[in-house]
Amino acid sequence: MEGQTNKQILGPKLQRRLRNEPTDAEHRLWQRLRGRQLEGCKFRRQHPYGDFILDFVCLARRVVVELDGGQHDHQAEYDASRTRVLEASGFVVLRFWNNEIFQELEGVLESIKQCLELRVHPSPPNPPLEGEG
Repeated sequence: MEGQTNKQILGPKLQRRLRNEPTDAEHRLWQRLRGRQLEGCKFRRQHPYGDFILDFVCLARRVVVELDGGQHDHQAEYDASRTRVLEASGFVVLRFWNNEIFQELEGVLESIKQCLELRVHPSPPNPPLEGEG
């Protein structure tokens, strides 16, 4: 699987523990993402990628969905750094607060769907140089 290289994550099976003990918000969102329910896209949950474990990721469209609880108030710089690394790898990172999952789930799903739709059709390449194509 793509990105599973960090032995500190794989060794203690951290992703398995996180999958087996989801937060209420993660569980609720997973019920709507699993089984290709959104745009026919396959999502993985608690997927290791480099030094990170991604809450949810669609590898085919390179879309990461991260859920942030109260602990993220104190780690904004870490989250921003992590987002920059993932974006440099070609991912789009969508972040939602846990309370958005409980209060505005349909809006969250619509935001994810719109991002997936944009990623299905990559922007057209630059016009070929004269004499090419």
